[in-house]
This record gives sequence, C-alpha cells and structure tokens, in this order.
Amino acid sequence: MSAAVTPRHARHTAGLMRSIYLPRTADALAFAMSTYGIPLLVLATTRSTALTGVAFALKWIPRLAAFGWAGSVVDRRGAAAVFHLASLGRALALAAGTVLLHLHPSGTVASATVMVLASTTGVLTEVSYIAAETAGAAAGRRAGRQAHRVQAVLLGIDQTATLAGPALAGVLLLAGPAPMLAVITVLSLLAALLALGTPPSPVASARAPKRRPGAGLLNGWRTIRSLPALGWLVTGLTLSNLAIGLLQAAGPVIVVQHFGQSATAVGLVWSAAATATLLSVTLCRFALDRLGLWPVGAACAALASLACLAAAQAPDYRSYLVLVAVLMAGEGGMTVVLRTLRSRLIPPEKFGSTLSATILILLLPFPVAGVLTALTPPDDLGHVITICAALQALGLFCAFARLRTDPALRT
Repeated sequence: MSAAVTPRHARHTAGLMRSIYLPRTADALAFAMSTYGIPLLVLATTRSTALTGVAFALKWIPRLAAFGWAGSVVDRRGAAAVFHLASLGRALALAAGTVLLHLHPSGTVASATVMVLASTTGVLTEVSYIAAETAGAAAGRRAGRQAHRVQAVLLGIDQTATLAGPALAGVLLLAGPAPMLAVITVLSLLAALLALGTPPSPVASARAPKRRPGAGLLNGWRTIRSLPALGWLVTGLTLSNLAIGLLQAAGPVIVVQHFGQSATAVGLVWSAAATATLLSVTLCRFALDRLGLWPVGAACAALASLACLAAAQAPDYRSYLVLVAVLMAGEGGMTVVLRTLRSRLIPPEKFGSTLSATILILLLPFPVAGVLTALTPPDDLGHVITICAALQALGLFCAFARLRTDPALRT
C-alpha cells in the first residue's frame, strides 16, 4: 500500500508546488520588497518623517478601497485569471516607475513617482493576494483534516519572503532606487507567468449574477457576523494590527533617526522578525495537531502582547530587533489559527467576498498607523506605540476569553 500512496502523495505535493506555492512565493517576495522598500525610499529621498508616514498611508488606503470589488471579481472570474492580471499590471507599473527614477533619481519627480507607485502597487498587490489566498484555501479544503498544514506552508512562504524581502530591498537601495524597483518588476512578472498554471478556482461560477461593487463586501460582512468565532478573532487581530502597523510605519524613523542605524538595519529588523515567525509557524503546526486551536492561539496572543509593550520602551536597536521578532512570532501563530478557521468555516461559494471583508477589517489599522506616524513628532512615537500596544493586549485578551468555550476553536 505504501508504494501506491507515496507516488500519489509526491504527485500531490509537486502539483501544489507548481500551481500554488511557486506563484505565491514570487508574489509574496514582490509584496515584501515593495511594502518595506518604498517607505525607505521616501525617507532616503526626502529625509522627511511626515512624508514617510504619508507614503505608508498611500500604500494602504487605495488597497482598502479595492476590497469593495476585488473579492467579487475573484468569485466570479476565478483566482487564476485575477492573480495573473493583477501581477502583470503591477509589473507594468513598476517598469514605468523604474524608468522614471532612472531618469530622475532625486527631486520632485522622484518623490511623486514613489508616491504614485505606493498607491498603485498597493491596490494590485491586494487583488493578487486575495486571488492567491482563494486558491490556497481551495487547496486546504482538498487536504481535509490536514488543512492547517497547507495554511502553515503558505504562511511560511509569506514569512520567508518577509525574511528576504526587506533585507534585499535595503541592499538594493544602496545602489539606487532603479535597481530595487527593477528586481520587484521581475518578481511581479514571474508571478504573473507562474499564475497561468494555477488551477481554475472552484468558487468561480458562471451562474453568479453581477452585483454592485460593494455588494460582495456586504455579503462578506454578513458571513463574518454569522460566524462568531471568526468575528471575535478578527476583532482581536485588528487591534493587534494597529500596534504592528505603527511599528512598521515608524520603523524607518525609529531605527534610522532614533537609534542612529542605516536603512539596511530597518530591513534586518523585519528579516529577523520573519525568521522568528518561521520558527513559530513550524512549532505551531505540530502544536495544533496536539493541543488544538484555542490553546495555541491564546499562548501566541499573550506572547505578542507582552513583546509589543516591551518594544515600545526598547532602550537600543538590538533589544528593539529582538522584541519585534518575538512580537511577530506570536502574530504568526495567531495567523495560522485565523487561516485554518477561515478555510474551515467560510462556505466555498462565499470565500472570495468574505476573505475581502476579513482582510479589509484587518488592514484598516495600517493607513491609520501611517497617519499617526505623519502627525506624531519623532520623540513622541514611543508613547503612541505604548498606547497602541495596550489596546492590542486588551483586544486579544477579550477575544480569546470570549472564544474559550467556542466549539470552533476547541477542535
């Protein structure tokens, strides 16, 4: 029997690698490099804390606006087609930006180009992410009781990209803006080509009627409200994301101006965080098999809350790096719990719209964090981070206390 099962398992794994994991890897690396590289580029070009926060907000606000239609488009057109077109569009936008920054490496044109790229790539990246997540959820459903293993691999891919992306962006930025953006362009084009091999999404339906742009988002919100376990977990993670978003937005200011480090050191913070998250995801994959969703999620929530409160008071760069890494390790464990619960509870025919609504709620704090960074004097950022960390701890405590007896997290 083992001789028959092993080749079948090998073929299944190879199929996942080719159709799901490889396109997700290229897309995630492009996402990580642009998310952390563009704010660094703004700070290096303008030396302005305010514009760095504005660039971070510009990257997230258009992404939030896309959620009114992105999930419905994925449900109606299929994950593979949407993933391909969004990645291709991002490659074209970045190629144009690369040419402009090569011709105008500094000044008003360079600043305007980076700001436009922040918003444009933000929208296209979010659309490709929803499509990739929909394809990954379908793979998880096919895996049955091993769905959390598929989700752990996908999260591991994301964190590996986060490990390599910021450091790579920081190193390339030393050579200038154009080389960094050129690499992101190539990765986006590679993701678009690999997405052609992604199987058609099972949630796409030719019979589904076309709706208003906001209808899919409204239906997703109703689905979340009908699933209390999902709703409470999303609420806690939303407050957690406010603290994390502030650390991301203020990262260049804290590391470069407050601790006196280089731009590369900013990337090293998030690379170390991704390394810790990869270890956390690996441990959580086995812990979930033995302990279940609630104990693992609650332990990760406590770890993340304590680390964030301590990071707000970090006395030097080294302790700040370690505490951010611990924070993101706890966040990684909670994300595995969220993804597993999401793929288990959301009906397949509503997955795209519900995923859009879920991610919209989770991402709302990030532009708020960018605005807070822009409005807060650099010397006061630590106090603002402390307040957000306290809100994070309170939100996660309430969420997991409410979910303690929920049957969806006891299995």
